[in-house]
Amino acid sequence: MLVGPLALIAAALFTGAAIYVSVAEQPARLALDDRAALAEWRPAYARGAPMQASLAIVGFLLGLAAWWQSGAWLWLVGAVLLVANWPYTLVCVMPVNRKLEAIEAGPDSRALMQLWGRLHAGRSLLGCGAVICMLGASITW
Repeated sequence: MLVGPLALIAAALFTGAAIYVSVAEQPARLALDDRAALAEWRPAYARGAPMQASLAIVGFLLGLAAWWQSGAWLWLVGAVLLVANWPYTLVCVMPVNRKLEAIEAGPDSRALMQLWGRLHAGRSLLGCGAVICMLGASITW
């Protein structure tokens, strides 16, 4: 019966990392000059993406298992919200990522980084929704 709490932990770790990027890392990055901001974004994204992608998949699978075991629909909703980060990232965020990876530093790169930050905040919101649903499900577990 640990599958539910493990799903919640994975969702909370994903969400905590996403919120950290939105409220700490991104504002600090934007305080740098254009060249330094872009130079910081590239390796930070390369390191963060696999971690967040893995947490979304693990949390999704554990959430599905918790739903399967308990029949509580909030586990399913939380799992779907968490894995929704994959298509959201591929459709909305990835085109901006590709442009940032290819662009030279300058006003255009800053505008793209600002857009990236707003789009990344959507990942935080999806994660928060997943955590709230899974927390609600765990109370009735």
